[in-house]
Amino acid sequence: MGLKFSGSQRLCVAEQLRELKELLSAKEHQARSEGVRLLLQCCRNHRGLVSGNVIQIFDDFIPRLQDSNKKVNQHALESLTQMVPLLKGSLHPVLIPVITAVSDNLNSKNSGIYTAAIQVLDTMIANLDNLWLLQAFAGRVRFLCGRAVRDITERLSVLVVSVYPRKPQAVERHILPVLWYFLSNMIGSGVLPGHGGYVRLVVSKLAKSLQEQMGSRLQEYASSQSTHVKRLRSSGDKEWGGKKTPPSGDIWQPKPLLSWRKDG
Repeated sequence: MGLKFSGSQRLCVAEQLRELKELLSAKEHQARSEGVRLLLQCCRNHRGLVSGNVIQIFDDFIPRLQDSNKKVNQHALESLTQMVPLLKGSLHPVLIPVITAVSDNLNSKNSGIYTAAIQVLDTMIANLDNLWLLQAFAGRVRFLCGRAVRDITERLSVLVVSVYPRKPQAVERHILPVLWYFLSNMIGSGVLPGHGGYVRLVVSKLAKSLQEQMGSRLQEYASSQSTHVKRLRSSGDKEWGGKKTPPSGDIWQPKPLLSWRKDG
């Protein structure tokens, strides 16, 4: 919802928004890059303008996060890293399309673009409500491949630790299905078919984070899953000498994880 302005102020706001739109949507990559620069400047000097019109503005900015010109693409990602601490909760309405665009850069062969995308994600975790991010990140896993799957899953482990103490239901609703998905589909030594990636280590890390937060409840949930996921519980009990909780925190290692995967 936009902010309230006087007549002259509304005209000024409309002119600024029109200028942003024209630059961000321009055919020339130099103009698009200038639009990114101007938006960052507005976030710094006219935060209310951006916050009050965030959906309208980001409709034109989000495509720059995947711009066909690599320099504009990287510039937009690097600028977004600076925008996040300024806009904070104002980004909520556009969070999912922003995360979708950013995560699609994680398989870029351009090191500058990849690094910039990682910095955006980590800046979001540091500055935004992790409960919002938990659901958004979890929803991306099945649509990603290769390095992107590993990077997002690794950050889910961090979000589990942050969110579970205050919203355990959210973790159980959004993260457990991700774990079951991995355990149901991994083959061989930890490869996710069709997604072109070795995920065993990050899945182990996610399972360990869940175990540390949930304790025996994780095995209880696993018991209601299909056969290959139920092995999580039986293998765990065997590994721990029949106990429902492990003797130490260092239990979710790659070796036991492989005994819970689907045969293949």
